[in-house]
Amino acid sequence: MVLLKVSPWKGVVRFGKKGNLALRYVGPFKILERVGKVAYKLDLPLELNNVHPTFHVSNLKKCLADENIHIPLDEVRIDEKMHFVEKPVEIMDREVKKLKRSLIPIVKVRWESKRGPEFTWEREDQMKTKYPHLFS
Repeated sequence: MVLLKVSPWKGVVRFGKKGNLALRYVGPFKILERVGKVAYKLDLPLELNNVHPTFHVSNLKKCLADENIHIPLDEVRIDEKMHFVEKPVEIMDREVKKLKRSLIPIVKVRWESKRGPEFTWEREDQMKTKYPHLFS
C-alpha cells in the first residue's frame, strides 16, 4: 500500500502556500505490479480514471498506517495534472504592496474549502484574468 503525492503547483493560484498542514498525499492505493526499475502500477479508484495508473517512485510514499484509515477522495478536487482545484468565493480586502521601486495591488481572497474558510493574499491582476466574475 502506498500514498500518491499530489503536487500543489503555482498554476492553481498557489494553493500549496497555505501552510504546513496542506494536503500532500492521497490514498492509500494498492500496488498492482512493478513496471521497470523505478515505476509502479497502482489500483486507482473510478474517481481517478482519467489519470494514468503508472507512477515513478518519487511520487509515491510507503503507507505505514492501517488500511482502513485513508483520506477520502471526494473531499479533494484535483484536475488531470494532479493539481488541487479550489474555487474563490469573494474578495475580502484590498491592499497595495510596496516593493523597492514598484507598487503591487493585492487582494485577500476567501476560498471554498471543505476544511472551513481559507484566506490568501493574491495579486489582483492575476485574479482578474483567472476569475473576472469576482470583480464585477
